[in-house]
Amino acid sequence: MRTIPPRRPKLAKVALSLLAVLTFMLAIPLFADERGGTSVAAAGVAFLVIGVIGIAFYVYFSLALQTIARKTNTQNEWWAWIPIISAVLMLNIARKPVWWIVLFLVPLINIVVIVLTFMGIAEARNKPSWWGILMIIPVVGMIVPGYLAWAD
Repeated sequence: MRTIPPRRPKLAKVALSLLAVLTFMLAIPLFADERGGTSVAAAGVAFLVIGVIGIAFYVYFSLALQTIARKTNTQNEWWAWIPIISAVLMLNIARKPVWWIVLFLVPLINIVVIVLTFMGIAEARNKPSWWGILMIIPVVGMIVPGYLAWAD
């Protein structure tokens, strides 16, 4: 009788992949030449820190968007994890036309579109629409998706 090896969950695969990438990034200073080793090491550490922070923000925003989609009964909540498609999910939650995705690419116009989209998301979650305006404030803009997702 043949036994099938147990399958690892996707989260474990992602975690192992991230661990492998971080290990290779930490090894960069080992292969630097002797003259510029310190600056290369500092750049490697800075790149590593920025990468970890970026991944943390991506996971936070994706979890918040997926939770918002679940609570508003929007289809395809898993789209929150796909970079471009997550904008389509945001537009679906806010009940805005999908062609607005083009406006996300236009500089300065995208700020207005993001605010209008988050105002629509706030209304879909039965929150005051002014929460969408807070997206333009740098630190507060990171709190808004979490509030819209997990506040009762």
